[in-house]
Amino acid sequence: MYDLIVIGAGWAGFNAALRAKELGLKVCLVEVDKIGGTCLNRGCIPTKAFIASAKTFSLVKKADNLGVELENPRINFTKIQARKNRIVSELAQGMQGRLAGIDFLNSNAKISSVDTVQVEGRILKSKFILIATGSHPAQLEQLKFDAAKVISSAEILDLPEQPESLLVIGGGVIGCEFANLFSVLGSRVTLVEKMPFLLPGVDQEIARKIEAVFQKKGIKVNTQADLTALNLLEYARVLVCVGRNANLSNLGLEGLGLNLLNQRIAVNDYLETNIDNIYAAGDCASDLMLAHFASYQGVTAVENMFLREKKSVRNALVPAGIFTDPEIASVGLSQAQALKLGLAVKINKIDFRASAMARITDESDGFIKLMSDEQSGRIIGGAIIGPRATELIATVTLAIAAHFKLGQLREMIFTHPTLSESLQQAVILK
Repeated sequence: MYDLIVIGAGWAGFNAALRAKELGLKVCLVEVDKIGGTCLNRGCIPTKAFIASAKTFSLVKKADNLGVELENPRINFTKIQARKNRIVSELAQGMQGRLAGIDFLNSNAKISSVDTVQVEGRILKSKFILIATGSHPAQLEQLKFDAAKVISSAEILDLPEQPESLLVIGGGVIGCEFANLFSVLGSRVTLVEKMPFLLPGVDQEIARKIEAVFQKKGIKVNTQADLTALNLLEYARVLVCVGRNANLSNLGLEGLGLNLLNQRIAVNDYLETNIDNIYAAGDCASDLMLAHFASYQGVTAVENMFLREKKSVRNALVPAGIFTDPEIASVGLSQAQALKLGLAVKINKIDFRASAMARITDESDGFIKLMSDEQSGRIIGGAIIGPRATELIATVTLAIAAHFKLGQLREMIFTHPTLSESLQQAVILK
């Protein structure tokens, strides 16, 4: 009898299993595919490895601006792929090593009753079950994946060669990252989005800014697009990025009577399903599909199962990052959300052109916006587009979590010259 069986070894399930081991519990972790799930194998890690190569190429091409003369820099796509594969493999080995003391089964799992899971023909019993099976790319009914012309965000990572031309359908986070990446590598890129702006849900000022940046880079951006008007023959590849669907097949959920909501497992604020001893975490149960939030959910689910005081994930402060160039990051309330809640919002903003370090590194395109409650002075949100935005947002996250007021941020001492001091300058400079 196990204390916990975790189904899915992505970021939610893996970290849940580690937390359960830390609590001294008997744990079984089951994964039908590869350890690390989407994030390690088909998402965050391989994508950012590609982006690092593209970023380096971009910097090399403008090295002359910094007085460094280089001739004929070029892309070796085969080497980029090999480096990406090596990084994924090494990280997977590291994750595997951390599973010492946990029973890891690389197989399909089917829940046959509230305390029983079938794995490899074996019947496993457990006090609790955590479903953390992740998600997969959604496809369009009129434009299904064929692994050749029309591909998903997973398949594009394994292309043998860089496409000469690329049509990206979907201007969300994934679509924008890939559009930017392949444009920098030299592909002719068109990005289409059915909504009026790229990155729906992101601060509109930032969405307009990234669209302008993309167009300057030569990316053809078409918002409010009509898919029926597109000529797919004009492109070597068509990348469809229109969201993700939960992995719920072949789990035996139908026979359990487990409640679903919007094609995901329905959970409450404590990640409990309608069955007492079954919890769910990560993409299969969340609208917010971010690896770091999935990890937080996995750990929280285990603590809610076995520790006395239960913790809600409803009001978790979750930063978000988009690895375009320039990067985009946000946390807390957006300007639009704050206004919708009826708050009197004060906006403090600074352009990276005012940053000495941004000028030094020749990356001064973008800005920082800090949102605060005008009545209390408390910082309630932040949005950044610019160099190292995905790193800088951590400071804003801490400021909100610690209930900082603008005055407290003003009184902090930041190292000079750095990008991070711009957070303070946003409060000081008018």
